[in-house]
Amino acid sequence: MAAPGQVSGPKRGVRGPTDGVRGPTDGVRGPLDGVRVVELAAVGPAPFCAMLLADMGADVLRVAPPPHGPPLFPVPAEEDPIWRGRSWLTLDLKDPAQRARFLEILPHADVLIEGFRAGVLERLGVGPDTCLAANPRLVIGRMTGWGQSGPLARAPGHDPNYLAITGALHAIGGAGQPPCPPLNLVADMGGGALYLAMGVLAALLHVRAGGCGQIVDAAMVDGATSLMSMIYMLRNHGLWTDERGSNLLDGGCPYGSTYKTADGRYVVVCALEPPFYRAFVRALGLDEAALPPRDDRASWPRLRETFAAVFRTKTRDEWTRLLEGSDACVTPVLSMSEAPHHHHNTARGVFVGKKPFPAAAPRFSATPTAHAPATGPEATALLQAWGMRAEDARAVVGG
Repeated sequence: MAAPGQVSGPKRGVRGPTDGVRGPTDGVRGPLDGVRVVELAAVGPAPFCAMLLADMGADVLRVAPPPHGPPLFPVPAEEDPIWRGRSWLTLDLKDPAQRARFLEILPHADVLIEGFRAGVLERLGVGPDTCLAANPRLVIGRMTGWGQSGPLARAPGHDPNYLAITGALHAIGGAGQPPCPPLNLVADMGGGALYLAMGVLAALLHVRAGGCGQIVDAAMVDGATSLMSMIYMLRNHGLWTDERGSNLLDGGCPYGSTYKTADGRYVVVCALEPPFYRAFVRALGLDEAALPPRDDRASWPRLRETFAAVFRTKTRDEWTRLLEGSDACVTPVLSMSEAPHHHHNTARGVFVGKKPFPAAAPRFSATPTAHAPATGPEATALLQAWGMRAEDARAVVGG
């Protein structure tokens, strides 16, 4: 266990699962080169956001309390690529002396990211007012499920809890089946981490244009609801119902759904536009004129039965060889074991590493992103690079 003030986390030089993957420190400068981020240790979307920023070239100093109890996921930090790109520092913010050392870091930072429940940062004595007093140009990204205000602001929760009050969870699932949580992609990562990253970078642009620092209140309920904008538009115009599995984009549409093949695996069809639908029907060897009208929802069950019968005549990979790249918009449904080996993914380098892991995204033409190294510089060296005097940096890190 690291003592208060000690560098914690992976040892320097450990590359772990990113072995062989070029990172920004290999001579390539990402678009966020020079951006200085302090990340208060959390789980879920806040560290995922910090990973994205690190992959784009930002320096990230992760400040964590002394370890207490087992982690939520028992994976060593040096073997978890989500923690890549960090410099590590252990500080107990409940201790006034260590809290003071933390505040000494902020004048040298551009961004502070935290993922506590609403009110926790304030109770620790490092609320936004205190942090902005230390650095008026600081951007403070606050990642929560419910937001910093509202009757549920201080309640615990996880991705499906936040998703449940947006209308999104109710809309996801098969006809006649319970709502199905979509992993933790929609609230945690989509409505959480990505909106946090966007908000932090927008606020940083404001600062660099001469504005003041500010707080980014990134709530998963806000972001997930925002992601539902198109679906709410369709519903408001009578083009979407609250009945799961009965709509154009929820698997209810027979030419926008998944089908079991002869080997018990699946393909997905999404031939929504008329030209693609015609190509799809022809590829299945069917006569469109003999089929029920595609836009008559009362006929969708008959269409589905017809398409399902045809798909059961070949294996998934046979359908793939027949239809891949065609206008029929049919794709094999791959498992996580299969996906890294798909020829499109290998050609683009969608996965990297000896143990396949998603590559850095998005891609830039002039300032390439790449997996950040497994660890950043030792904390003292990083703070000196941020402009802190050597003796002050040693005092912050070593007490």
